[in-house]
Amino acid sequence: MLWRNLYSSPREMEIRELESFGLSFIQAFFYSLRDDLQENLFENHCGDAAHEALRATFHDAVSYSKTNKSVGGGADGSLLAFSDIELGYFENAGVIDIINDLRPFLQNHSVSAGDLVQFAGAVGLSNCPGAPRLEFLAGRPNAVFAAIDRLVPSPTDSADKLIERLDDAGFTAKELVALLASHSVARSSLVSKEAVHAPLDSTPGYFDSQYFLEVILKGDGYPGGGNGSAAEVESALASRGVIRLQSDFAVAHDSRTTCEWQSMINNQGYMMNAFRGAMAKLAVVGQERSELIDCSEVIPRPKTLCDERRPSAIYPPGECANEVQKTCNEPLPLLLESHEKPSPIPYVS
Repeated sequence: MLWRNLYSSPREMEIRELESFGLSFIQAFFYSLRDDLQENLFENHCGDAAHEALRATFHDAVSYSKTNKSVGGGADGSLLAFSDIELGYFENAGVIDIINDLRPFLQNHSVSAGDLVQFAGAVGLSNCPGAPRLEFLAGRPNAVFAAIDRLVPSPTDSADKLIERLDDAGFTAKELVALLASHSVARSSLVSKEAVHAPLDSTPGYFDSQYFLEVILKGDGYPGGGNGSAAEVESALASRGVIRLQSDFAVAHDSRTTCEWQSMINNQGYMMNAFRGAMAKLAVVGQERSELIDCSEVIPRPKTLCDERRPSAIYPPGECANEVQKTCNEPLPLLLESHEKPSPIPYVS
C-alpha cells in the first residue's frame, strides 16, 4: 500500500494493463514512465537529452558531503524539486534544459524527484551503444531541502580539487576516473562560445573508450578557433570540432589517476563494469540502499559495440602512438590506426 500511495499516476489504466501481465505495481509504474521518456524525450536516441539526463544524475547526487550532511541530500532529486534555487548555480547551467524537460514527467507520473532524475539518466544512457545497463533502485523519498552552491565540480578544477571534492562525496580517485566515462557520450554546451555543442570525443553517439585515448593525445588547437577558455586545453581533434576540458586533462595526467585512466583505453568491458559500479554508488548517495526496491529490469539493454561492428578504440585519422602525451609508466595498449579522411563530427541533437 505504501508504494501505491507514493506512486499514483494519471496513467492508471496503462499501469493496470501492465499489471495484468504479472508485473508488480511498482514495476508496471516504471515501465509506463520508461516508455513515456523514450517516446517523448529521448526518442530512443543517444542524443542531447540522453547526454544531459546522465549529467543531471551526477549534478544531483554529488551535491553531498560525508562530513557535513546539511549541505545537500545527495541523490534526492533536489536539483529538480528545488530547481528554482539550484538551477541558479553557475555549475548547473548545463542541466537547465534537461531539468525543465523532466518537469512534465514529474507532474504526470507523480514520481519522486530523486527517482525520476536517476531513472531518466539510466534510461537515456541505454540508448547509447556500448553502455552498461545501469542498476535502478526505486523508492527515494522527496527531497526536503536544496543543496548549497559550489558542490558540483567545474571543468576549470585541478586534479587536487576534483579528487578532494569527490572524496568528500564518498568516492575514490579510481571511481572518479570511472565516472568520467560518461564524457564519452557528452557534449559541451557552455564551455566555449566558439564551439557550442562540441563533443568531448570523436564518437559522442557511442559509450566507448575512444574518449580516454583522445584526451591524452597531443593538442594543437581549439575548436572554433581562438585561444580557448579557462575550462579548455588544446584539443588533438580541434579541426574536427572536438573540445578538451582542462579538468579531464588534469585527471588524465595526475599521478594518482593516470594509470587508471590509461587502463580504460581499449578495455571496453573494464570501462563498462567500472562505470556501472560507480554509478550504482552514485545513485544512492545520501539514501538507505536497503530501503529501496530493485527495478533494474525496467532499464532497456543497450546495444553492444559489436552490434554496431566497430572497434572499441582506434587512433583517429592522422594520429598514432607517437602523438600520445603519456604519464603512466605502464605500456600503452596496441591500437589500430585509422586511415580515413578526417571529417567534422556531425552534430545530432
